[in-house]
Amino acid sequence: MADSKAPLDGDGAPVVIRDRFAYRVKRRLLGPPLVTEQLAAEKLSNPLALGVLASDCISSTAYGSEEMLRILVPVVGVAAFTLLMPVTGAILLVLLLLTLSYRDVVSVYTRAGGSYVVARENFGPRIAQIAAVALLVDYIVTVAVQTAAGTDALISLAHLVGNGYTGMDHLKLPITAGVVVVLMYGNLRGIREAGRAFAAPAYLFMVAVALILAVGLVRALTTGLPHADVHAHGAIPLGTSGSGWLYGTSLFMVLRSFANGGSSLTGLEAISNGVSAFRSPQGINARRTLTAMSIILGIMVLGVSTLAHFTHAIPYVDGNPTVIAQEAHLIFGSSWAGTVGLVYVQLATALILYTGANTPFTGFPFLASFVAEDRFLPRQLTRRGHRLAFSNGIICLTVVSLALLFVTGSSVDKLVALYAIGVFTGFTMAAAGMTAHHWRLDEPYRRIKIAVNLAAAVTSALVVVIFAITKFTEGAWLVVVVFPLGVWALIRINRQYREEAEALENVPTFTADGPRWRRHVVYVLVDGLDLATVKALRYAHELRPDEVRAVHFMIDEARARRLIARWDETPGTTVPLGVVNCPDRRLRRAVAELAARTTEDGTTALTLLIPRRTHSTPMGRLLHRDTGNEIARVLEQLPNVAVTILPFDVTRAMERFRTGRKVEPEADV
Repeated sequence: MADSKAPLDGDGAPVVIRDRFAYRVKRRLLGPPLVTEQLAAEKLSNPLALGVLASDCISSTAYGSEEMLRILVPVVGVAAFTLLMPVTGAILLVLLLLTLSYRDVVSVYTRAGGSYVVARENFGPRIAQIAAVALLVDYIVTVAVQTAAGTDALISLAHLVGNGYTGMDHLKLPITAGVVVVLMYGNLRGIREAGRAFAAPAYLFMVAVALILAVGLVRALTTGLPHADVHAHGAIPLGTSGSGWLYGTSLFMVLRSFANGGSSLTGLEAISNGVSAFRSPQGINARRTLTAMSIILGIMVLGVSTLAHFTHAIPYVDGNPTVIAQEAHLIFGSSWAGTVGLVYVQLATALILYTGANTPFTGFPFLASFVAEDRFLPRQLTRRGHRLAFSNGIICLTVVSLALLFVTGSSVDKLVALYAIGVFTGFTMAAAGMTAHHWRLDEPYRRIKIAVNLAAAVTSALVVVIFAITKFTEGAWLVVVVFPLGVWALIRINRQYREEAEALENVPTFTADGPRWRRHVVYVLVDGLDLATVKALRYAHELRPDEVRAVHFMIDEARARRLIARWDETPGTTVPLGVVNCPDRRLRRAVAELAARTTEDGTTALTLLIPRRTHSTPMGRLLHRDTGNEIARVLEQLPNVAVTILPFDVTRAMERFRTGRKVEPEADV
């Protein structure tokens, strides 16, 4: 039984408000909408948080050492495997400093936001936009790098198991782009970062690397470790070799290798960005988890570099097979057990890389919403979508990440050139912010905390400078250009919002002098005599104005004559039809001129009613142009003029006509 209060149509049946086609498609794809009350924050235990938040960081082990070798091998040849160890040591020293700094961050700032919140609280919102741009760039590139590296892991498996079969190489970009789209779809449906499924890949990968290191240690102590063929087809050509570490190379190349190796530390900030997801006490639990993550990362990076040092696993020009895949193949051997171990390692590697690519789909939209709340990004980024996810942020992240993948051909080596500047700029802002924080306080161990954070800030800033210089021609120039432009754009958006607020909040004092207008007239724009026009005329009378007029702007003289004749012949059209000549076909200008003339005395108010014929089908929208909003925008500047657009559903009227039911204007709203 229908609700007696529901509106009824012309047949006495309740009016059914139908969803738009686009919404029906979205509901079918994403599922039913979630209500705001279902937005619950699941707090994470430390082991679960380690698995969920460390994926991005720990997964960089899969390509960090390889990126160092990519710079060294073409210059010093096999001596690169010796030089790799001190460069790895330098990376681990930076890891130590950043870990100490971020332990401080998560202890003081327990709200999600990481370096952006630290910079905002200590340097103000404008300076904080440097951190905002750094983190946003970091998230975008992370999606591209992680998915590309994950696909490399799968293709490497095909190479090694298939004895060099390269049939999957041409599928790298489509597979990678497909994974990004799948991640977008899952997050639009409301996949939760706290789900246990996202913690498993991290532990599977830890076990995989531990298995390689353990078996490698046993073989080193017994039969010795095998060597890769550094002259294999497709391997990076060897440079000039020598007895000394720096023979045949230069400090510049070492710095380039160090910059590439900095990609091993990406994701270190993930725990500070998600500290609010920890169980209470949040600061202590986040600090413990961060320490555990850094220790695991350090052991894994050192282990992979050490194995590369002894096995001479060499990077390949096209990225496949990867260094870590070669190590697993060499360590496990070619037996069936070795093949099983290789398959496990590569699948675990691909899984954690893809899972690490999912982390930005949570971090980017949340950070964008924080920045938008501060009015430095469009407010649309603060709105939750159909499934309570920040849908606009997720879509923006996907579009830019896919563009990066297509431009770089899904090459990890090319993408890394864009990576570390954003990452280490964020590190610099966080450490510098904590230095400023402790500088203002009188607290125990103040000098030690200042020294640690200052050292981390200076070191991170040096990495940014090194990376910008050494990788400038390889793509880092793009980030160097994007950074100041991005900061300028965010500050410009904020200025626009502030100026709008100042203008809109300048509310005049209200007086009780009564209405300003002595006369109210209503004009109904008439394009043709139909149900939409009749509905507008009836509504015009309901407003009880001093005068109602129908107005037709004559662009086609023959059509205007037919309209006038039909208007005069139709019974019930008591409203006079005025015709305004529009020989230059500038409809919007003609309407504005008429409205201006009508209200020029300052005491007449004009309401302009525009019938809008809406169409529910794509064909109907394609065949008909809607000019109502265009006319409304032209009249916005005129005082004493209001525009009302009255929709009339043509598709519904057609359906009623086909079924033989009476079509009434009021029934087809």
